[in-house]
Amino acid sequence: MSFFKSGNPTLSESRFKDTVINQTGSYEDTMTVNGTLQKFGFLFLMLMGTAFYAWKEVLGGGDNAQTMIYVGAFGGLGVAILMMFKKEWAGYLAPAYALLEGLFVGAISAYYSSAFAEVAPGIVLNAVGLTFGTAIAMYLLYNFKIIKATAKFKAIVITATAGIAIFYMISIALGFFGITIPFLHEGSAIGIGFSVFVVALAALNLILDFDMIENGAALGAPKYMEWYGAFGLLVTIVWLYLEILRLLSKISKK
Repeated sequence: MSFFKSGNPTLSESRFKDTVINQTGSYEDTMTVNGTLQKFGFLFLMLMGTAFYAWKEVLGGGDNAQTMIYVGAFGGLGVAILMMFKKEWAGYLAPAYALLEGLFVGAISAYYSSAFAEVAPGIVLNAVGLTFGTAIAMYLLYNFKIIKATAKFKAIVITATAGIAIFYMISIALGFFGITIPFLHEGSAIGIGFSVFVVALAALNLILDFDMIENGAALGAPKYMEWYGAFGLLVTIVWLYLEILRLLSKISKK
């Protein structure tokens, strides 16, 4: 099943392969694309709820912005790792992840809104709009087979995504020693070019996620994998939003 690949580690081949039932059926209900998208919508609304709360708290002068960022980021990461090993708990863990990630996204968004209030007052709204537009465009491109998730396409996207992940981990590690990578945050031509590449890569990961969800449904994955698939799609959407926000901030610095 070489087609069963995704650049998103939460939607990798092994995550679905060991849950797929045989043709005689071991589960009363199986995964569907519509069911996954409905659950994604539910998770997204939960994320938006806590994101709005964090946004109001930070912009309202609250002193717990850093707490919400750390709780959201590390709490969400912990839940995500647990879910990768306990996929059958996805119905409970995916909503928890959405709530925690919302705190992180809301607090970060408020920070960007405040920091770029003068040079780019609509930076967060623009990032949200571009994220929605990109996600819809990628879905249409996939749905109408304009972009196909071929084996070569998947290999390129997966390799590039792994490279970016390793690069980010190295930059975080260097940060503990006070070493920063200039173009990662600067508004130089190289910095903007790098962010454009990462935004494009995050968008292409949506194609792999759509393909993975569709194949999981076609192969008869158990019903709880709808929650897991929705969670994986949410991970990519959040990544895309944060990268677009970073890109817009770099452009605003020029």
